[in-house]
Amino acid sequence: MTNKSKRTTNKSNLKDPKYYINRELSWLEFNSRVLHEACDIRTPLLERLKFLAITSSNLDEFFMVRVAALKQQVEAKVSQLTFDGRTPQQQLDEISLTLRPLVAQQHQHFDQVIQPLLAKNGIYIINYIELNQKQRTYIDKYFEEQIFPVLTPLAVDPSHPFPYISNLSLNLAVVIQNPETKEELFARVKVPKVLPRFLALPADLSFRENGKPSVWTGVPLEQAVAHNLESLFPGMTILEYHPFRITRDADLVLEEDEADDLLLAIEQELRKRRVGGTPVRLEIKSQTPATIRSRLLQDLQLAETDIYEVEGLLGLGDLMYFMSLPLPALKDKPWKSVVPTRLQRLGEPNLDPNIRQTSEVKDFFAVIRERDLLVHHPYQSFSASVVRFITQAVRDPNVLAIKMTLYRTSGDSPIINALIAAAENGKQVSVLVELKARFDEENNIYWARRLENVGVHVIYGLFGLKTHSKIVMVVRREKDRIRRYVHIGTGNYNPKTAKLYTDLGLFTCQEELGADLTDLFNFLTGYSRQKSYRQLLVAPVNMRDRFLALINREMENAQNGFSGRIVAKMNSVVDPEIIANLYAASRAGVQIDLIIRGICCLRPGIKDVSENIRVISIVGRFLEHSRIFYFYNNGVEEIYFGSADWMPRNLNRRVEAITPVLDADIVKDLQEILGMMLADNRQAWELQPDGSYIQRRPGEDCPEASSQKLLMSMALGSIDSPVTLVNNNNISSDVKK
Repeated sequence: MTNKSKRTTNKSNLKDPKYYINRELSWLEFNSRVLHEACDIRTPLLERLKFLAITSSNLDEFFMVRVAALKQQVEAKVSQLTFDGRTPQQQLDEISLTLRPLVAQQHQHFDQVIQPLLAKNGIYIINYIELNQKQRTYIDKYFEEQIFPVLTPLAVDPSHPFPYISNLSLNLAVVIQNPETKEELFARVKVPKVLPRFLALPADLSFRENGKPSVWTGVPLEQAVAHNLESLFPGMTILEYHPFRITRDADLVLEEDEADDLLLAIEQELRKRRVGGTPVRLEIKSQTPATIRSRLLQDLQLAETDIYEVEGLLGLGDLMYFMSLPLPALKDKPWKSVVPTRLQRLGEPNLDPNIRQTSEVKDFFAVIRERDLLVHHPYQSFSASVVRFITQAVRDPNVLAIKMTLYRTSGDSPIINALIAAAENGKQVSVLVELKARFDEENNIYWARRLENVGVHVIYGLFGLKTHSKIVMVVRREKDRIRRYVHIGTGNYNPKTAKLYTDLGLFTCQEELGADLTDLFNFLTGYSRQKSYRQLLVAPVNMRDRFLALINREMENAQNGFSGRIVAKMNSVVDPEIIANLYAASRAGVQIDLIIRGICCLRPGIKDVSENIRVISIVGRFLEHSRIFYFYNNGVEEIYFGSADWMPRNLNRRVEAITPVLDADIVKDLQEILGMMLADNRQAWELQPDGSYIQRRPGEDCPEASSQKLLMSMALGSIDSPVTLVNNNNISSDVKK
């Protein structure tokens, strides 16, 4: 019996928990990779500071959502095991064990490495006690005039119960003494979020270097408050103060089946979130005495295991403040997205939807009619493509209707303004605004109401499902027919994140895709229960079954002696059924490469299970957000992209759309993108069977290859395509780096 047939007939249980990585621990590994960018000396200094801030903000959300959910399960005595074989309490224990050294590393790196480097470059974040007398006088006066009026000291005693402490707020626990009775008292002072976290000294008082003022000199806001506590407690003796910060459960609890009005129900839940849910984490300085620790734990109803001790500043997410400093040498070289070649003849996009397009400017719709158009953000301009497409549809008198989904968008979105103008101009406009987009609910409610007020047909999503698809359809009258132009993407219709996230979009007027989107919008807006689509993969209707069929087809080809090959790029791979089928395909000999930025619950490289699977994660200046799926199909290659990851929530509980790519040139473009990422030896990390990651490094005779830098250079036309196609003939050159 051959080795191949042995693998094929191996009967071991592919659903065995030992073959799966815990979701939460995998996410912590991802945040560790983000932290590594802050520690990597190859990263510009202020970008390192940015990655420190992102690491901290990521952890805030992790506790507010994931840890909070686990604690609720423990409280409810849920004992059900995850597919990796852990109870909720076991997950909490392992999160704590894994996270504490990472938090310590994060804060030590800021204190011991980043702060000294900032000082060498003229940025001094100093302690109040390091100020000279003139500097202290300035800060004290600023406190008296700008800070003191905002503060509200709160006593804690039998007649003053422990005050409510808002989510992610920075506070001072203050111990004071009555000089007459010698009684020690406890108070809480909240550091106001309405003021800047860091207070800058004027140029004439800042540190000087070679006779010139430093770039920035200042102190954290909480230190200005702490050293002026006498103003808040006159006549009392300040004995000690200790900063602390808490994190609360911030996920919405929405009983949709009991909500007559979804908009009203979410608004009510948002009011609860502003108050905040149950505390889940307490951050304190490591020097905080036991008496204060015990007092806070008791009043917040937390356990010792919920405390995270840190050195130095609390709330490092606020360090993003320093990215606004005018120091280009300490940042990544600014990137300006380029206009796609086929759209350059359109001229500069006019984003005012009330101004008609001049006749000499080429029609965007004509470009799409020529052939399908692929755009890749942020390498190519979002404004000159997606925004231009929508705004031209608004101005075009032949456009009858515009339909789109909105999951997240920016507060000053030109897309929203264009849709409002379209409705005011008499076009039929239908927009599904997903009110349940986590942490964007309030923003989406605002836009939904604005759109409704001008006559846009606004749909708030489907019962029990989030609408996560990224689709636009424009219905246009042309001579004696109606033609549908569509955009199907991987990212949100958000001009701000389009500059930071890598995403793909397809413009097409193919009849079958237009018909599919018509059916999908009817599914979203009416009572349609469409069960089949011509081209689209739609969740939760047919996407899971289609993906499983595509994976199994590669497996059957391999079992029949042909080549099998799968390459997939996503944010996360969690779904156990998909993973088990990938294991079966690997066992049959299918070569599988996964490019997974964040969570990956699959264990690669396990003998007789996943030895033909390789997983990398790319973490760089742009957030990898696009989803691409390649199947070799015995030489008749198929490639897809869209909004969904391989997660249960995407396949079962969200409305998602993934499109096949039928244009041969675009297929080649997408293969090149995947090939460059598989060959990345600068930003890529390789997942090991034990769940850890090892960052790739170029060999002595191998040049550094960053896929994101290559794609920027290609967009600028400064280099040609490296032609690293993903196909069955160059597997080894792609992956053995």
